[in-house]
Amino acid sequence: MAFDAFALILAMLVLGMVFARLKLFPDGAANVLNLVVLYVCLPAAVLTFVPRLHLDPSLIGLIATPWLLMGATFILVTLATRVLKLQRGEHAALLICVGFSNSSFIGYPMVRALLGDHALPYAVVYDQFGTFLMLSTLGIYILARYSGETTPTTRQIVLRIARFPPLWALIFALLLMPEAPPHWIASGLQRLSDAMLPLVMLSVGLSIQLKLPRRELKPLAVGVVLRLVVMPLIALPIAYAFGLRGELFQVNVLESAMPTMITAAALAISHNLAPRLCAAITGYSIVLSLVTLPLLTWLLPYLAR
Repeated sequence: MAFDAFALILAMLVLGMVFARLKLFPDGAANVLNLVVLYVCLPAAVLTFVPRLHLDPSLIGLIATPWLLMGATFILVTLATRVLKLQRGEHAALLICVGFSNSSFIGYPMVRALLGDHALPYAVVYDQFGTFLMLSTLGIYILARYSGETTPTTRQIVLRIARFPPLWALIFALLLMPEAPPHWIASGLQRLSDAMLPLVMLSVGLSIQLKLPRRELKPLAVGVVLRLVVMPLIALPIAYAFGLRGELFQVNVLESAMPTMITAAALAISHNLAPRLCAAITGYSIVLSLVTLPLLTWLLPYLAR
């Protein structure tokens, strides 16, 4: 399952790069694909998975971890911005690309492959009530805060959050969506959800540039190292503090080590926040995670208490 997912990710990434080089797609095609994902595929995924969740107090640590990691991201990225004298857009790009892990598109198949099907529900909780809910609120605030020449007002930020389609899908899924909807609805939502991965990776491929200007190489390295190495290291004491054990512990750390969230990077690109840097961090973190994730999985039994 994980191999199939990564094969599709890499294939669509390369295909997008080829299309971009041959100029087969019109300018702005990546933004159009991002909007399709935002307004159609992502809400469908939320409506598919959220109604199946069953929460209990033991999962609080799992839900809190991505929020705490975002707090650490703000501190570390702010330090990196001051040391490297990064531009405003690059600062925002690092916040997005480091703070949001790919806990669903890559997280779900990797957790299933590395830990087993029985660990998947924990991955869904981490993603939907941690990473995804954070993207729907704090993520939209970051995009609104840094995408304009002037700082938006509180009212403007609230309106942007309220207009975020997946947030409405999350609310509907929590309050009204049945766990087992009619087959034709469930089948349609699943197919729309499945289309998300190839569309987003095609969009990233259209935007990615492996050869960055020299001044962007340092923020690229900072972003990849923070995302793949530092975040899981910080997740370890968080897991210990919440008393997570067994599969809860392993899922918590493994999900924290996932590469950059593709949807978050796509949103940052669509808001013109250092698009080359966002696409590069996403692409490189995905490729390098093919090595770091299996290695971390091998270490997890020795790290768990």
